Amino acid sequence: MIRFRNRMLAAAVAATLFAASTFASAGELSATVSAVRDRWAEVNYNTPKKQREAAFDALAKQAAAARAAQPKDANALIWEGIVLSSFAGERGGLGALGLAKQARADFEQAIKLDPTALDGSAYTSLGVLYYSVPGWPVGFGDDKKARELLRKGLQVNPNGIDPNYFLGDFLQNQGDWKGAAAALDKALAAPARPGREVADQGRRKEAAALLAKVRAKLAGD
Repeated sequence: MIRFRNRMLAAAVAATLFAASTFASAGELSATVSAVRDRWAEVNYNTPKKQREAAFDALAKQAAAARAAQPKDANALIWEGIVLSSFAGERGGLGALGLAKQARADFEQAIKLDPTALDGSAYTSLGVLYYSVPGWPVGFGDDKKARELLRKGLQVNPNGIDPNYFLGDFLQNQGDWKGAAAALDKALAAPARPGREVADQGRRKEAAALLAKVRAKLAGD
């Protein structure tokens, strides 16, 4: 089975992926895209693990409909990509790689339309894909490309919780514990995002847990 190196993918994704400051406030999104965004947070953070894959499957269809209704809307493309990335992280295997490729296409198209949409979240989300997906010959993973994209996301949104969290995650995967700690500290210091309470709470828990791991590693060294 193909295993992704980051379970969240998010774009968290996020998966990030995946949430504003990295992701915009509700007033900047259409009603259909806002609904996808809010449902993503519920599925990603409040849905039991056993039910999550099916929930993301259903949400992927909802996101596709939102994108099809607004094919030139970078926001709709980004949120479909985030949902597909999260779905891939839950599914695993060859099917996950296909979903990740679809997400990559969404993010790339969003960047062409508006690279600053949702505070540059297409860059961050695409960067997460590049460090989460296996590399050649199985997948398209590329750590050098991931670093470049994550840095671009930070240039657009230097104080956002998601670009700093995912940079921290990437750096700890690279063994750069000091760099990871600095990025995660900054993620935890990010301002709250109105209307994104569920996503904020979930991401802060992830950042705090990862920072504890990083600090333990630094203390051991």
